[in-house]
Amino acid sequence: MQIHVVAQGDSLFEIANTYNTSVTSIINANELDTPSELVVGQAIVIPIVGQFYFVQPGDTLYSIASSFGMTAQELARINNIGVNNPLSVGFRLYIPAFPKRAITSNAYIEPSGDTVSATLENAATKTTPYLTYLAHFSYSVNRDGSLNAPPIGNLKSIADANNTALMLVVTNLEGGSFNSELVHIILTVQAVQNTLLDNIVNTATGGGFTDVHFDFEFIPPADREAYITFLRKAKGRLSQAGLLMSVALAPKTSATQTGTLYEAHDYGAIGEIADFVVLMTYEWGYSYGPPMAVSPLDQVRRVVEYALTEMPAEKILLGQNLYGYDWTLPFVEGGKAARAISPQQAIAIARENNATIEYNTTAQAPFFRYTTNEGVQHEVWFEDARSIQAKFDLIRELNLRGIAYWKLGLAFPQNWLLLNDRFTITKL
Repeated sequence: MQIHVVAQGDSLFEIANTYNTSVTSIINANELDTPSELVVGQAIVIPIVGQFYFVQPGDTLYSIASSFGMTAQELARINNIGVNNPLSVGFRLYIPAFPKRAITSNAYIEPSGDTVSATLENAATKTTPYLTYLAHFSYSVNRDGSLNAPPIGNLKSIADANNTALMLVVTNLEGGSFNSELVHIILTVQAVQNTLLDNIVNTATGGGFTDVHFDFEFIPPADREAYITFLRKAKGRLSQAGLLMSVALAPKTSATQTGTLYEAHDYGAIGEIADFVVLMTYEWGYSYGPPMAVSPLDQVRRVVEYALTEMPAEKILLGQNLYGYDWTLPFVEGGKAARAISPQQAIAIARENNATIEYNTTAQAPFFRYTTNEGVQHEVWFEDARSIQAKFDLIRELNLRGIAYWKLGLAFPQNWLLLNDRFTITKL
């Protein structure tokens, strides 16, 4: 699979010829709605086996081969050239596909209201072939230990059709927000806790779930040990019922990190108890914050490298957003919230406003600015093929268990193409 970044003057016809493929296959792979209007800086996935590399100034066959984990002799043989042949700038070399490795993949899905929308069911249908788990978000806990179940619609039959396991996500959401007082009750009142665990086991076994996933956030720091005790108790009950248990973790970079979001999430203890964890490595750029990448690679790496000091790599799913944000400028603290957009929407906004997409190499994320007809400036950060490939490279480099997406419903076709190209998805 190749990633091509559109340059000024590029056309799909020329791009297709460059990579020995067809215009139609590129349009279909990227779900291009206006194929004759490419955006400068737009990343396009070229659906070919392997990829081509174009020689840059200073390259040697040895340096190129090394960067792709090959020997110069292998690269020369594949391209039918002598190992000592001089390389001219722009010369095209074929690089074979990387060997795939098996990973676990998960995606959260969050129905709202009383039904599962056709949009969400369509998203589940398209993506469950690439998922180990479909995480049904969320079963919020009441103060008496009962559960509020979200609508499930046809999600179970869609998951079953694609051999995708269902994950029951349990949260301390109350009134639309994670509630510290509610989770304190859950963790400290034994009668509530026992009722909750009974309800979880009954719901999970009766509904055909494979994993129970705890996403308790803003736990009072004083309840840190109570949370660990609860998870041990829950793990015992769930194991007896033949269920797995996973836990969502706030993105910490040290054991001493302060803040209500972080302090009760003991990476070492939770990593030992849970079958696996999801690192919520996103929302550095968020709706009420200043414009920046949602999951900048440098910050994500810091979280993962800390997590690896507390638990083995085979327990870690890397959290990944499937969306970006469109901020109104100038940014004002407490002002207008940024609008969540899909990667496809971001490209459309850039095209409609004649904006050039740039790429931040530190954050490994695309961005652009534009001005509306009314003179209002905006800044957009989103995900593209390059940014998601950077996360896949991190998963491979650090040998992580896999990836967990928040959340289905916003289109990002390139992600699923690249995921399938780089990995074999584990099915239970």
